[in-house]
Amino acid sequence: MPPAYMTLKVLLPYKVFAEEHEVLRIVAMTHQGAFGILPHRLDCVASLSAGILVFETKDEKEVYLAIDEGVLIKAGLDVRVSVRNAMSGMGLDELRLAVEKEFMQLNEQEKKLRSVLTKMEGSFVQRLAAFKQDTTAL
Repeated sequence: MPPAYMTLKVLLPYKVFAEEHEVLRIVAMTHQGAFGILPHRLDCVASLSAGILVFETKDEKEVYLAIDEGVLIKAGLDVRVSVRNAMSGMGLDELRLAVEKEFMQLNEQEKKLRSVLTKMEGSFVQRLAAFKQDTTAL
């Protein structure tokens, strides 16, 4: 039986970042840890965390991509990775530093923003409930 190959597409919100054919294996990072995908694995969906995406091509070349949070979908031999940001073209050490510097810092800013938005929403709901009580009392 001839070996099966996957097609990997890495999508950003505004463009196709990478498209690779004849991919043998993929290793991705989730919030629960790393997991691997081979061509005959069952179809799946996974939420990805910021980290390094590794894939090996037919010519036994390992490729490393720094990716932000996103989602991975495997359907048949097609694998789609949709992320907010990605980087390549550097050594593994530089990519790891870029993930820590760029993507992790953004995540901290997003957490602060979400916290502020949650407080604003809570305050809005409390005021709306108080307003409703005032109008029903009339």
